[in-house]
Amino acid sequence: MRILIAGCGYLGAALCAELTGLAGAAGAEIFALRRSAAPPPPGARALRADLCDPGSLRALPSGIEAAIFAAAPGSGGRDAAGYLRTYVEGPRNLLAALAQRGGLRRLLYISSTAIYEQRDGGWVDEDTPAAPAGFRGRLLLEGERAAAQGGHRCIVLRLGGLYGPGRNRLLRQVARGEAAFRPRYTNRIHRGDAAGAAAHLLRLDAPHRLYLGVDAEPAPEEAVLRWLAAQMGAPAPAAAPRSAPPINKRCSSARLQRSGYTLRFPSFRQGYAALLAQTRGRGAGAGADSIGAPQRES
Repeated sequence: MRILIAGCGYLGAALCAELTGLAGAAGAEIFALRRSAAPPPPGARALRADLCDPGSLRALPSGIEAAIFAAAPGSGGRDAAGYLRTYVEGPRNLLAALAQRGGLRRLLYISSTAIYEQRDGGWVDEDTPAAPAGFRGRLLLEGERAAAQGGHRCIVLRLGGLYGPGRNRLLRQVARGEAAFRPRYTNRIHRGDAAGAAAHLLRLDAPHRLYLGVDAEPAPEEAVLRWLAAQMGAPAPAAAPRSAPPINKRCSSARLQRSGYTLRFPSFRQGYAALLAQTRGRGAGAGADSIGAPQRES
């Protein structure tokens, strides 16, 4: 079986590690598609192409049976035009290229819970209507629809805020006493669980069309920041200046867990504790200077 990770950046590299571990026994080949010439993660074969450039996709191998669309906008591409190119035109270009080669049976499209713009703090799940007003949510929703076009089975995984090794901006803010909270719930998922959930969904015999990828405990922003400050010996966070009501929702991963996936980091406490332990393990302590710069996606 041949598996393509289309957009092998921060999440894609972790997913590659998950899949290569599984592929050893199954004899699968993993292809890592990137815009850059960076070497592929261990166990994968490199493909250099740009999902926004159909001509570059002519080099895709034949016989791809499963693909994961995990692309992110390039530098300077986080405006509406960049989102359109990446999340709508990107899957269209990928599917057109794969259709010429035949064999695609399953596509996993990595989306975001940003599609939900509720502000009342209520629960959100896969049956909650999504009617985003902002361009990010609208274009992600359009991209989900584009990914479902064709004869393959399409699974959408809407991830909460992604954090993990190398993404330490929040820790730096807390360490420096710069973090401020708003009256809202936050929804997040550790990179290890995002990659683990994606690999799990690829293996399901009869998956649903849509899953939310978040941990099991949506948490008030104030609670997260105060917990981090206590763990790091940092100043207690302050309330942010009053503004318009923020997006405020509690996303449920119950469907994902019922499908058989067990969260490795069921709440922010386990996830951030692991990150803090990594910094301390390097002998640098948990102060601001020990929190490294975030990694960039390829």
